[in-house]
Formats: sequence, C-alpha cells, structure tokens
Amino acid sequence: RKKAFHAWIYSVRVCVFSIPAKSELKVTTIKQDPYTMSKGSQLEGYCMDLLSELAKKLGFKYKVHLVKDGSYGRMDESGHWNGMIGEVLRGEADLAIAPLTLTAARERVVGMTKPYMQTGISILLRRDIVSDGSACFDFLRPFSAETWFGVLVAYLITAVSICLVARLSPGEWSQPEAGGSPFTLSHSLWYAAGALSLQGPGPHPKALSGRVVSCTWWFFAVILLACYFSNLSSKQDSESTHLMIKGFEDLANQNVVEYGTLAGSSTLAFFKNSNNPVYRRIYEHMERMKSYVSSMDEGVQRAREGSFAFIGESVSLDLAVARHCELVRVHEVIGMRGYSIVSPLGSPMLKNLSVAVLQLSEAGELAYLRSKWWSSSCVAQLTRTSAPHAPGVKGVFLLLAGGLLLGLLLALLELSSQSRHMAQEQKRSCCSVLTQELSQRLRMSNTKREQETSDKNKA
Repeated sequence: RKKAFHAWIYSVRVCVFSIPAKSELKVTTIKQDPYTMSKGSQLEGYCMDLLSELAKKLGFKYKVHLVKDGSYGRMDESGHWNGMIGEVLRGEADLAIAPLTLTAARERVVGMTKPYMQTGISILLRRDIVSDGSACFDFLRPFSAETWFGVLVAYLITAVSICLVARLSPGEWSQPEAGGSPFTLSHSLWYAAGALSLQGPGPHPKALSGRVVSCTWWFFAVILLACYFSNLSSKQDSESTHLMIKGFEDLANQNVVEYGTLAGSSTLAFFKNSNNPVYRRIYEHMERMKSYVSSMDEGVQRAREGSFAFIGESVSLDLAVARHCELVRVHEVIGMRGYSIVSPLGSPMLKNLSVAVLQLSEAGELAYLRSKWWSSSCVAQLTRTSAPHAPGVKGVFLLLAGGLLLGLLLALLELSSQSRHMAQEQKRSCCSVLTQELSQRLRMSNTKREQETSDKNKA
C-alpha cells in the first residue's frame, strides 16, 4: 500500500508540474559575453548550453530570441516592467534565461528557479592598485624562479670547476702522490659560497688557472648582488607609490580612484537600499559624482584605463579578469545572490526547471560549463611576468661560463707543459706522461686509500 501511495503521489506531481504540451517554448535572452553571444546566425554561450541541457532533461523544444529593448528588467515609475521580465509578464516569452539576479522585487511578479550560479558584488581594478599583502618570501621576487635555479646550477658548477682546476694545475697541486689537494670538493663548495656572500674564505688559488676561475666567480657574484638589490629597491619603491585597495572600506576611505557601477542595476539598488554606513557612503559618492556606466563593457574599459574601480557582480568581473590580464578582482564579495531562470508566476514548469538545475549542479555539469566559458590564458602569463629577470644577468651567466672554460683550458695547458718537461727528463712520450698525470690527479680518493692500505700492511 505504501508503494502504491508513493506511486500515486509521484504521478500527481508529474501531472501538475510537467512542461505544458506546446510545439515549442519562446525563450528570451540578452547578449552578454559569455552567457549569450552571436556565432554567425546562431547563438552560443553559457546560457545556451544550459538551456540545451535543460531541454534534454525535460524534453521540450524551444526557440530563442533577443529581448527587444536590450534590458534585463526593472520597474519604471509607472509600475511597468521592461526588458526580459516585461516580456515574460506580457506573455511574449515563456522563459527568460540570462544572468538575471534573483531579487525580491522580481520574485513578486514572476517565477524564478533555484539559482544556477552564485554571485555577489565585488570590485574590479587594475592590478597595480590592489594590495595582496606581503608574503613571507617576497625577498625572492627580484629574480624569477629560472634565475634562482640558474644561480644554484652556476654555484655547483663553479665549485666543481675550482676543485677540478686545483687538481689539474701543477701550480696548485705539484705532487699528487705526496698528499691531497687543499681544494677538496667540500672546501670548493665553501669557497664559492663565501665568495657569493662577499666573505672570501681562504686559502685562495695560487695558479693562474685557479685565479681566473676565482676572479670570474667574484665578478659574477658582485654583478648578481648589484642586480638583486637594485630590483628589490625598485620593486619596493614602485609598490609604495600605489594606492592599496583591498575592499569596499578602503574604496570608500580614499578619493584618488573614482568608482562606479552599472546604471539601473541590482548592484546599484543594493547600495541604495543598504543601511551599512560604508555602503551608503559609496552610494552617495556615486550619486554625487554620477559615476555610472551604461554597460558592462564600458565599466571594464574604464577600469583598464586606470584610476577607476568598477563595482559589479563577481562572476562578470571574473570574466573580465580572464579576458584582460592587467585587471584583478578584490577578494571581498558582499551581497551574495544567485542567477535564476524566469518563468510566468505560477507556471507549472517552474518546479521541474528548479529540480533539473539542481540535478545539473549535483552532476558537476554547471561547474563544467563555468570552467568552459570562463577559461583564462592569464595564469601562464602572470607566472612569467610576476618575477622579472634582472637586467644583464644572462650576460653575466655567459661570462661565468667563459671564465670557467678558460680556467679549465689553462689548467690543462699548465699540466701539458709540465708533462712535456717530465717526458724529456724521463725520455718517455708526452702522451703517456700526460695520461699518467691525469690518472693520478683525477682519482685522489683511490690513491689515498691505496696509501692507507699499504701503510697498514707495513705496520
């Protein structure tokens, strides 16, 4: 009996809330990127994809047209509604699908579904007048990650080069069989680190090849430090000259950056009807300065030009940030509300539309559509530009590489010269003497172990 009762209830709901049997529904919308855009003779965008998914779920056909007066819908002084809300009220459209904010005034005269997208009110500005706060690792910002990695690689290669040159050069290590070179790998690492911090720990190289490598590394360290402190100072100076705006209170407490919102929008109504003293000051300033814009595109363009903060709905501002990398939206969002689909008041299709919207949200379809139409190419660009390369660093890296190669070449020449003299004295070929010297100098650890083993055997 319970099952039969639930089946009867379900059939009643289906009959009451089913989509009316029409040939096709008339749907009104408005052009706004990326909700509805022209593609040849067709329309595309987030709302068109959403409408298509709803039609598949609920099994209705539809025909979309653009709203005649190009307005979203607000009530004039005589009590009449214009825009998409007016078309639904007059029966010129069965549905209105667009970024229509769910408000109490609209809910009184039309039916609105569960929100398919959450939004709020935020601020759009140029990136250079917003403060993101100081980070713990701001001292790394003068160089890019690639530059820091290059410095680390250069340090390790230089230390290995110092150790190698000290072993190869007879002027630095004259008798390999007598004892180890003073420039071991650990000492070479310490020596290079000391030079990079301008400490210069000893002992210093005595041979020409070792001094060439050391002088090149010292010159590299001086230029690198000069570029680092120059970049750090200029970055701090540039940031100190910018006006820091983190939210609406900062916006209301300054008079350098002008700000405004879309004329006749629900955002303007929020500030007009608010009892919050900060929001009231913002409204009174906009009303006094008449700093309203006629369209979203105009507000974004004025923000791109600088010295203007555009107040609007956060999802629309996020789209502007995705399209224009020099813009940023502040983190503060107020007045959270949602975008809904509009139908006539008391329409039997309203319930099923709301359920379908919730099903699409739970299935992740709405999140997929959001990522599809709000995709941004700014992430990679901001990563590349967030830490600029210091001027002249690339050339210094090349100079260091040249100095290291020159030091190694000189060390080989010094060793070749000594091998030639030894070959004449011992009446052997120069190549054999050179090979023997290289073998002894490049396997110092093995030589030490052999000597220690022989000493133990003797003992």
